[in-house]
Amino acid sequence: MPDNSIRHTMSFMGNISINTVLLYVAYGLFGIGVFLFVRMLLKEEEARVVQETLEDLKGRKSSSKFVKIIRPFFTQYVLPLVRGKESFENMRQNYRRKLITASLKEEFTPDEFIAFKFFLIGFFPIAGAIFNILELIDASWYYFVLFGIGGWFYPDLWIGGRIKRRQREILKSLPFIVDLLVLSTEAGLDFIGAIGKVVEKAAAGPLVDEFAQLLREIRLGSSRADALREMSIRINMIEINSFVAILISADQMGASIGKILRQQSDQIRTERMIRAEKAGAAASQKILIPLVFFILPAVLIMIFGPFFLDFLSGGGGK
Repeated sequence: MPDNSIRHTMSFMGNISINTVLLYVAYGLFGIGVFLFVRMLLKEEEARVVQETLEDLKGRKSSSKFVKIIRPFFTQYVLPLVRGKESFENMRQNYRRKLITASLKEEFTPDEFIAFKFFLIGFFPIAGAIFNILELIDASWYYFVLFGIGGWFYPDLWIGGRIKRRQREILKSLPFIVDLLVLSTEAGLDFIGAIGKVVEKAAAGPLVDEFAQLLREIRLGSSRADALREMSIRINMIEINSFVAILISADQMGASIGKILRQQSDQIRTERMIRAEKAGAAASQKILIPLVFFILPAVLIMIFGPFFLDFLSGGGGK
């Protein structure tokens, strides 16, 4: 009898253990299923975001063929690691302003530009390794470290060059645009009408594009002062900042815009003449280096070379 009781108890405990194990297995399988289901949804969402990004890139203009070729790679593989991360917020603010000043706002978001920099850290060394394998270059290992460093700083050099080139174009066209504004206001148009006439008649350029943006902002409800300040921030030039500040002050005090523009036109032309004189003086100093080290020795060789050769050959003693 005790043996039967023991066997019955052991059989009951075995059933409990099996039931418990089966229950835990069921829980585990259910958890794995939920995890796989959620992971599938996240992958679908991630794929949808990537697809939307790629669709957006198809219609995105690009001023650089190099950027156009590699954009799908860094937006698909590097951008998700950068987007929304708080650790990149300072860089994001810095590049947001630079992209606006360089007129690259429609081509890059700040996160895309940061992803572009990170992508080039690996892309430049890989490209260098391929060239090295093909024996197009002969590079030591430390060259690839330099390639990676160059990949990080190349976008900054590129965007800095675009900003300087765009600012030079704006500075070059500023006197002509201001003269058109003067003629338009003296012909009876108000300031906004004069800007509209400039946008309509002037040749396309960065400054004309900025005035077109200024008109759009005013038509959307911005005040004239706020729209002018935004334009000044976008261009980020001392000359434009001064020009905009004077226009805003004249507008707030009710002064004649035409007279202010005429004074600004004369001042801009005077400053342009001063800059040209400084550039000419600097050029005359810079040209001394090639003149002394390259041109002058060549001239001396041409003049005295035949006499020296004749002397060496013994003709000088006859």
